[in-house]
Amino acid sequence: MLSSWTSLKRHKRKFLFAGVFIGGGYLLSKYAQRKLQEFQDQEATEYITQARRQYHFESNQRTCNMTVLSMLPSLKEAIIMRLDSEDLTSLLKKRPANKFEIWEDLKIISFSRSVVAVYSTCMLVALLRVQLNIIGGYLYLDNSVNKTGMSQFAPPDVQQQYLSSIQHLLGDGLSELMTVVKRAVQDVLGGMSLKQHLSLQELDQQLVSIRQRVEEGLGASSHKPLSWFLMPDEENTLESQACSLTGYDVMTIKLLNETRDMLESPDFSMVLSTCLSRGFSRFLDNMAEFFHLPQGCPVPLEASGSLSHERLPLAKIIPIVNGQIHSICSEIPSHFVQDLLLIDQVKKFAANVYETFSSPQEHQR
Repeated sequence: MLSSWTSLKRHKRKFLFAGVFIGGGYLLSKYAQRKLQEFQDQEATEYITQARRQYHFESNQRTCNMTVLSMLPSLKEAIIMRLDSEDLTSLLKKRPANKFEIWEDLKIISFSRSVVAVYSTCMLVALLRVQLNIIGGYLYLDNSVNKTGMSQFAPPDVQQQYLSSIQHLLGDGLSELMTVVKRAVQDVLGGMSLKQHLSLQELDQQLVSIRQRVEEGLGASSHKPLSWFLMPDEENTLESQACSLTGYDVMTIKLLNETRDMLESPDFSMVLSTCLSRGFSRFLDNMAEFFHLPQGCPVPLEASGSLSHERLPLAKIIPIVNGQIHSICSEIPSHFVQDLLLIDQVKKFAANVYETFSSPQEHQR
């Protein structure tokens, strides 16, 4: 025992160091295990949150698609009512003395309403993607994050008031768009003879000229960007009623201003431009079915791989163009609408909008 005690005293520092090392290692191990568990819990929470958010986003996109389809009949009815070609067609069947003048009117009306149909359908798809993803992001925050008794970002009354602004596109915005398009069609096709033959490629060139006048103005002093047709002027909003604004009105104005900022962004302009390119391309595809060579007629070698070289007189093209609105603004999912809803750029833009407005950090700044 004396020998053991002597040995213990001699190696006291070594034993103390070993004890501290072992004890420290144990505590360090426990700390590491706790931190690992916290990290795993945080990862699991973030994964669940992200999965819930992704599910809500995908559900929101399905709602967007269904909303577009549900609004197309109203859009088509509004266009047909204001650009009515049926009365002109009925008059022509009676062989009136002013037949030429009626044909000229029918030419402008037919092209105007199909061009307006392409523009307004593309605008409807793009605008609803913005509005429903803004409101969808706020709803996600209200349902998943904001459960601490704080005021909601988007109460039901605010949602209804905000989403009703889409009526501008179907009302005053559509009327203004029709005026601009009709003027452009008159400039491009007004002097063209009904007997003039056009190939599909030449028809495409006429549409390009019409689009340039609508989208670029070509020096017109009163030219407005396409986003102008989507929402009312700020002077015409609730903000002009400042004396009698409710809390819900203030929240709605905030949403409208955020939407207006989004619509005036370069990203939205690019998305709408992509939609319009796809829309007019699909319009030409629909028209191409009527530009076919007679059966048994050889196809020219130079026509291979290009737009059809078959030419039709403008008088035969007019009724074909006139009927395109029924496939463009169809509530039954058509190739035209499906093409727009499936554009990758539209999907990515919608995801960015939703990401912005469903992130708590964005609203804490």
